Order: sequence, then structure tokens, then C-alpha cells
Amino acid sequence: MRKIALLSLFIGLVHVVCAQDPERFKDQVQEIRATYPPNDYQDVVLFTGSSTIRMWKCLQEDFPQHKIVNAGFGGSQASDLLHYTDELILDYSPTKVFIYEGDNDLSAGKSIQKIIETLKLIVTQIHLEHPNTEIILISAKPSVARWELADKYRALNQEMKSYSLLTEKVRYANLWTVMLDDNRAPMKDIFLEDNLHMNQKGYTIWAKAIGPFLK
Repeated sequence: MRKIALLSLFIGLVHVVCAQDPERFKDQVQEIRATYPPNDYQDVVLFTGSSTIRMWKCLQEDFPQHKIVNAGFGGSQASDLLHYTDELILDYSPTKVFIYEGDNDLSAGKSIQKIIETLKLIVTQIHLEHPNTEIILISAKPSVARWELADKYRALNQEMKSYSLLTEKVRYANLWTVMLDDNRAPMKDIFLEDNLHMNQKGYTIWAKAIGPFLK
């Protein structure tokens, strides 16, 4: 497997990867690959990460000029994406990869350092096989349901931004600012009833903010 090439890097993060069982997403991963057979979807623009991506049902309609793969799997954390990097990213030979992870990680109590270390491993693995692939790290979003974690989310976003500025072929998409109201709090009308996942208005805001990264 491709992951063997990164074995030495993984050893220091065993505690991150094994903190939860990624096999719980096996069915979702199989569903994604059935919806987007890798043999039919090559050189694509790929979005992956947790439920914020999975629930973006109109991704292809929002970006019709590109061949889109939605490889989001709900409830995932960065360590889960690391486990499934082959199946959900590398097999598609993507030209661009948008990653949304960190939201659930912080909510589960993981440290910012662990999240960033895991994201770096994902980036490294992608670039070992596809060195020209551009990777866009999407900021953790502000939400009403998790607003008590706002300071941690801001700190994580700053770390992702700093890493992207120092790393070739990695960019940072700031979705935090565009989701705030005039009082610098999360807009209340862009979420579903759970105050965590977005409604269509929220995804319209995201599509507008993501658009420039696809030019």
C-alpha cells in the first residue's frame, strides 16, 4: 500500500490515528466510491472532510465547469481522513483537493497540535503521489452550536493559515469571516435546526467564497 512510504511519519502519531476506530466509516467510504467510481473520475476537483462537505449536495451544480467528487463522510475527524486517504483522495488523481477537518476534532477534545500534525501527514501523502495537486485547507466554520469553542477554532484556523503560507501547493480558505454577522457572531439564518449544519443559504455563501480557488 501507498501508506508504507509514510510509515516512519505515522509512528509518532499512532496515538492520533488510533484514538478512534476509522472502520466505523467503512460503509460511507464504499458508498462514495460506488457513487464516484475512481475509473470514471480522474483529474477531478475533490472535496472531502466531515459532514459539512458530505451535506453539500449541490457541489456539482455550484461549480458546473469542473468535474466534482464529493468525498465527504459525516462525523469524520482528520485522523479518519488520514486512514482513508488512498480510497477517498489518491485513487482519483485530483487536480485540487479541498479538505474540511478540524471541526469535529476540536469538539471531541483533540488538541490543535494533533490536528495540524495529522493534516500535515495527509498533505504529505497526497504530494508524494501527486506532487502537482493543489490542496486547499478550509477553515473550521463558526456555528451557533459550538460557539463556546470559538477561541479554539480561531487558533486552529490561524495554524492552518500559517502552515499554508509556508507550504508549496497548499492554500487556506477563510470561511470563518464570511459566516459572521455584524456583531461578529455566527449568522443564525444559515443553519439547520441543529445550529451546526448549514442550510442552502449557508452553502451559497460557501460557494461564493470557494469559487476564486477554482479559477
